[in-house]
Amino acid sequence: MNYLEELNEAQREAVVNSEGPTLIVAGPGSGKTRVLTYRIAHLLQSGADPFSILALTFTNKASDSMRQRIEKIAGTNARSLYMGTFHSVFARILRVEAQRLGYPSNFTIYDTDDSRSLIKAIIKEQNLDDKIYKPNQIQHRISSAKNALITPAMYATDADLITEDKNQRRPATFNIYKLYCERCFKSGAMDFDDLLLNIHVILEKFPDALYKYQHKFKYVLIDEFQDTNYLQYSIVKRIADVYQNITVVGDDAQSIYAFRGATIDNILNFEKDFPELKVYKLEQNYRSTQNIVKAANELIHNNRHQLPKEIWTQNGKGDDIKIVRTPSDNEEGRWVADSIMELKMRDHFKNNDFAILYRTNAQSRALEEALRRHNIPYKIYGGMSFYQRKEVKDLLAYLKLTVNPYDEEALKRVINYPARGIGQTTIDKIIITATNENLRPWDVLDNMHQYNIPQRTKNAIEEFVLMMKSFSAQQLKMNAYDLAAHIGKTTRLIAELYNDKTVEGVSRFENIQELLNSIKEFVEDDEIIGNETEAVEKNLGGFLQNVALLTGDDKDVQLQDSVKMMTIHAAKGLEFAVVYVVGMEENLFPGTQSLYSIEDLEEERRLFYVAITRAEKKLFLTYANTRYKFGQLNYCDASRFLNEVPEDVVSHHGDLKKPKVHQQAQHKPGSFLSQFQRSTPAQPSQPAAQNQHSASSEPFVADDVSRLAAGTEVLHEKFGEGKVISIEGVGANKIATVQFGSFGLKKIMLKFARVKILNGGLG
Repeated sequence: MNYLEELNEAQREAVVNSEGPTLIVAGPGSGKTRVLTYRIAHLLQSGADPFSILALTFTNKASDSMRQRIEKIAGTNARSLYMGTFHSVFARILRVEAQRLGYPSNFTIYDTDDSRSLIKAIIKEQNLDDKIYKPNQIQHRISSAKNALITPAMYATDADLITEDKNQRRPATFNIYKLYCERCFKSGAMDFDDLLLNIHVILEKFPDALYKYQHKFKYVLIDEFQDTNYLQYSIVKRIADVYQNITVVGDDAQSIYAFRGATIDNILNFEKDFPELKVYKLEQNYRSTQNIVKAANELIHNNRHQLPKEIWTQNGKGDDIKIVRTPSDNEEGRWVADSIMELKMRDHFKNNDFAILYRTNAQSRALEEALRRHNIPYKIYGGMSFYQRKEVKDLLAYLKLTVNPYDEEALKRVINYPARGIGQTTIDKIIITATNENLRPWDVLDNMHQYNIPQRTKNAIEEFVLMMKSFSAQQLKMNAYDLAAHIGKTTRLIAELYNDKTVEGVSRFENIQELLNSIKEFVEDDEIIGNETEAVEKNLGGFLQNVALLTGDDKDVQLQDSVKMMTIHAAKGLEFAVVYVVGMEENLFPGTQSLYSIEDLEEERRLFYVAITRAEKKLFLTYANTRYKFGQLNYCDASRFLNEVPEDVVSHHGDLKKPKVHQQAQHKPGSFLSQFQRSTPAQPSQPAAQNQHSASSEPFVADDVSRLAAGTEVLHEKFGEGKVISIEGVGANKIATVQFGSFGLKKIMLKFARVKILNGGLG
């Protein structure tokens, strides 16, 4: 096959000019993988020894796919390439070189769970409090040190690190790091970070090894170069120093993994290390419409730190990008689900054509509920359904046990979480005793004084039983939200998650916050959905019933034609005909944590760039006027990024004009969760959000609407001004149909209605 004929001029130049340092700047949808694949194939076709080619990727899937494509062009020679992920290729080299550092050639590789297990053991052996020295936080600390080339000996002399550990009440972190490395070495084991660090050490300490690999690998090629960290680049730069035939492929505009240690400086400053650099720009986009490409170009031009390029396409102009304003995050979910149904009916799209992208996993909850109501099959890509996440199931188990203390599965899940000294052996004995005596486990717990167990354990069980009984008693006094919030605080579950400052810990805390938000919305929501004519009780039992209907067993959607839902990070490298980017609000996207640093804000903008460029034909950007956070209804400003999308390629829905965008959204103060909020720098006062009811005004107090009649003009907390069209039903089940300006007809249950009467009359 003549593979070169398949390439455009820029792609062909990047493939055939294979000597010297080379940077291939590959815009989205520009055929990056094809160019890298064909460049390697061309090297082989030109006579290069496959053993002299080192090709590094970030996923096994990418390397396997590339190898297969190369083999179709260059034959079985492709099987001899040193091609794979950084970790797999370096592990292969270490099997030969590890003995230089005292490791056996058959060393064990510890995965994340193995590493965490060892760290847990060390913490326990050192009699340290695992509530302060959380294993996953210590693991993250050790990993960051290794990737910064900081050994235990260097850590011990780094005053900044030691001071930081002391300030976080973890002064023994260095000792754990030291013991961890010693134990790994004694066990003949390396963790994932060691696979990189030990290669670097060998190249630095053993000149003959450095000479060997510098002359072995005549050609070095790296995919997704913008995602490399300091250590990865340090290694390949050393290896490529002799022949300087290093090719890196990437897009600085898609550098979005700083939280994993990736540094955009590697690609921005590549020319400083290799002054003879040749640069090839792949700027033709084969994926998206002209409107989408134009929007992406103008957005990313707002970043100061970038490699200049101008993406273009020969595709058609395409539809306008739709910017959609909705009253609330629940309405946002419903609008997206309605839009998907409409496009399927009108334009014959399949479910597989749709992707819903969000900034944080917690946002999936409202979207999932809306899709389920429409019976639209969906799949969470790179994650799990909101209500199946561990932290969510943990709090739900407490709520279930409050309503029904005989729920054995809920009991087993939380009786010792957070830890209260009731071990698994005791739990097993309780279950066996209950079975033998034909009792329920709760009955055994409630009569623990009858059983012969250690007093310390008995005390812990009695405290647990007393706590759960107090929760049950408060069902009559507190609404579902207040009780759930009280349970989350009293059990220390919220504090347990809040104290975990890792990326995963922050996500888990956000998910618990979102669960509480959903309960708050359930309690306060007055809108009637679908054809319902009776209100569900707004107590804890009513909420759990609602959730049970949403989370019942579903068919396996993996084999179905299903809508894909994922974070924007998970969407990188994928493409879809229709894309919805939801939650386009200040303090969500961009997130609050990114507003105090140019570098962080530019990374958020690159993340939005990645989101936009996933779309082939249609792109929707949605945001909500209101969104619950920490149990409070917050009034949201549209994301600043929306004003960076060119006006001539967009149309607006849910508002008459492009929304005014403020630098930061206002938040109503005061909630039970305020003590758990993550600290941020002091914020300057900002203008109030542009909504019917300003966040800076007095708290919204609803009027008595028991005698509301047709013709009455009202102000709704979420939907703004409207006019009552009709009243149906009697007594507590009265339902009002109201026309709310651009939000259309809404049916609200008067029993829960939150409206003010504007015209002073009742019809």
